[in-house]
Amino acid sequence: MPASARVKRVLNNNVVIAIHPVHEEVILIGKGIGFGKKNGEALDVSEVEKTFLLEDKVMQENYKQLLPYVGEEFIGFMDDLLSHIEKRMDSTLNEHIHIALTDHLSFAIKRMKEGLEFNNPFLIEVQSLYPKEHEVALEVVDMIESQLGFKFPIGEVGFIAMHIHSAITDKEISQISRDSELIRQLTHLIEQELSIDLDRQSIDFHRLVQHLRRAIDRVYKGEEVGERTKLDNLLKNEYPVCYNLAWKLIKIMQQKLKQPIDDAEIVYLTIHLQRLQSS
Repeated sequence: MPASARVKRVLNNNVVIAIHPVHEEVILIGKGIGFGKKNGEALDVSEVEKTFLLEDKVMQENYKQLLPYVGEEFIGFMDDLLSHIEKRMDSTLNEHIHIALTDHLSFAIKRMKEGLEFNNPFLIEVQSLYPKEHEVALEVVDMIESQLGFKFPIGEVGFIAMHIHSAITDKEISQISRDSELIRQLTHLIEQELSIDLDRQSIDFHRLVQHLRRAIDRVYKGEEVGERTKLDNLLKNEYPVCYNLAWKLIKIMQQKLKQPIDDAEIVYLTIHLQRLQSS
């Protein structure tokens, strides 16, 4: 950040909006950088810890409106928290997480103070879908408890994991939620059709969920898994129940995603289903 950056507006002691000679308006975070500062005053850039361009003007405005309501201590905590997430995930986070996760966690704390709690209906699926994000989300919950004194319910781990996944993949939270819900519906249908209770901690369940996630991603990307082979007829004859269920799952996915699905997916789904049925 060049020394010519000047204060446009102080949001609190740790956050200011500044004028940058190249990027125009930016948001700067650093402990005490806003204390006693006046509009137009030059900033000591050595005190700047984070610089947010937030080129999306709507996102920038949302962030500016959010900050005054979350408290200075929480802003500093979120800076440390996001740095921890970025380091643990070994990936640059999309800047939208600064708004989305700050808003989510501050609202979650507000709900806790009021004695309210939201359940996460697909916590188990999220754990299997995004194991690394889930692991880091557990660390986030521990940081919140140790530094802020709030013990989050286990359901929040899933929500935080989804925010982390959103920030490293640039997927919208709404899309991640829809995909997780679709996978939850598919696994429940599998249980009903095969008359089994899936062990959601088993490796076979994890493999199934990961395959469904990759199949959904392939649909979004328009990718194919290849041509159907002689194995298709073999599976159809040897495992008709699993084969027909695989077709049913594909039809549901097509309906929910509103996009065609490669017929060759039937082979891989049938293999997963047969493994679950025989385990």
